[in-house]
Amino acid sequence: MLAVGLVLLLAAGLGQGTTRGVLREELLLRPLPVGDVAAVFQFRTRWDADLQRGAVSHYRLFPKALGQLVAAHGVRELHLALTQGFWSTQSWGQPPLGAPAGAELWVWFQDTVPDVDKAWKELSNILSGIFCASLNFIDSTNTVTPTASFKPLGVANGTDHRLLRYAVLPREVVCTENLTPWKKLLPCGSKAGLAVLLKAERLFHSSYHSQAVHIRPICRDASCLAVSWELRQTLTVVFDSFTSGQGKKDWSLFKMFSRTLTDACPLASESKVYVDISPKNKEKDLLEVTPTPTSVHEAIVQGDKTTYAVYDLLSPMLFNTSRSLNVQLKWKRPEDSSELSTPIMHAHRYVSGYGLQTGEISTLIYNTHPYRAFPVILLETVPWYLRLYVHTLTIITKGKENKPSYIHYQPAQDRKRPHLLEMLIQLPANSATKITIQFERALLKWTEYPPDPNHGFYVSSSVLSALVPSAIAMKNVNVEESPLFTSLFPSSDGSSYFLRLYTEPLLVNLPTPDFSMPYNVICLTCTVVAVCYGSFYNLLTRTFHVEEPSRGGLAKRLANVIRRLRGVPPI
Repeated sequence: MLAVGLVLLLAAGLGQGTTRGVLREELLLRPLPVGDVAAVFQFRTRWDADLQRGAVSHYRLFPKALGQLVAAHGVRELHLALTQGFWSTQSWGQPPLGAPAGAELWVWFQDTVPDVDKAWKELSNILSGIFCASLNFIDSTNTVTPTASFKPLGVANGTDHRLLRYAVLPREVVCTENLTPWKKLLPCGSKAGLAVLLKAERLFHSSYHSQAVHIRPICRDASCLAVSWELRQTLTVVFDSFTSGQGKKDWSLFKMFSRTLTDACPLASESKVYVDISPKNKEKDLLEVTPTPTSVHEAIVQGDKTTYAVYDLLSPMLFNTSRSLNVQLKWKRPEDSSELSTPIMHAHRYVSGYGLQTGEISTLIYNTHPYRAFPVILLETVPWYLRLYVHTLTIITKGKENKPSYIHYQPAQDRKRPHLLEMLIQLPANSATKITIQFERALLKWTEYPPDPNHGFYVSSSVLSALVPSAIAMKNVNVEESPLFTSLFPSSDGSSYFLRLYTEPLLVNLPTPDFSMPYNVICLTCTVVAVCYGSFYNLLTRTFHVEEPSRGGLAKRLANVIRRLRGVPPI
């Protein structure tokens, strides 16, 4: 009896361990101007476990590969994004979750990690294997330690920036090899729930594709006496009606993903689809959705009042009339749907100059708010082979010099670390601020050029972080119970909200030697050597023999007989 009791207690303990994970899956469909539609997936897993002590041996919803990674390398927060394309803020509005083009990785480590650089290198190599990405190319030449741009997004005891590492690979190309391992981390994979829509050939036939993984510690309850771990897997896709061959602004789940929803993930405690049906015109609504939504929800998102049609996949009434859910978006008056209010903050970045010696990097930041000014933190990461002239840094706003209230600059070291420039700049109301800095191109060794050097060298995007004024006062909500559109940055002040934007990456040409010249020299040299050496070798080593004329064979004798009969002289 005692043995049976111990077995039951052990089974009960394992049962409690398996119920400590909670999964919530959400999909947000947001119509964009000119017929574009943004689809944002989020799979949020909360796990009530202590990963830092390394005593966890049973995994159910939380991926074991990521859990062991966090425990073994002393990770406090991990944020990884793989993006193909560029989010046009001025055309599409503010992004739900911003990310630069290429691969972005920034990690906060625990203060118990003895060597942060070593842990950072090992972590990037392991993540490279997990997600089949080129993260193993992250080294000291593209890694920086920002001091003001990035703060912990979860529960943090301190903000010692010596424990932070940030790197971007703007040359990284995202493909199905990265999407497949990302889907395998989901509790239901791509077999059930919202993940059935993640069809690779449809997701990559789009204007913008970004997949991300965010791991952070959060409070388990309001008292925050215990800490849970949260994993957010997000995927943002922008579909274009013209590139997809539709030519219309009317959309549906089947047109976008070639699939429909049939059920929710059995392991999910919440599975919902949100459709942004906010009126784009003050007179009346322009967007119509079918079938009838389960409910309608209103929220203040990024300073604007937004209305969502909600489809609850766990509701028994949703699949009564049909076995599948195919949400359809139809415009009532398409000619008026292309109007888009200019975002409060947006930015552009470009490189200017001529020749292959000097150049200039220019960044334009716009504040379109009519009467409110706000500060913005600008982060610039420039490779070492572009040698910045810091004394040429100029910040001009409305024709006047705009001095930053905070500036942090770490000069680059050749082949060791990049330039790091952080500034806190005040943006006046209804203004455009231009930031310029000159640079000189360095000469690389011939072994340091990539396989396609004439394509150019990429410079990672600038990072803009700001508290943007809100047009409508926002209420503080429970982070755990709030839906997708609160993002990773909950509002602490109802008068403003946090926004992080990324500019375009730059493509810079460097002085490049003619790599075809060695090939030409080798070919010419080998030809000359082969002809000359071969001729001399033949003359020196060949022997000549004089052959006696032969009397001829049977054929010659027969020919002479015939010629005599014909009266022709013999041969």
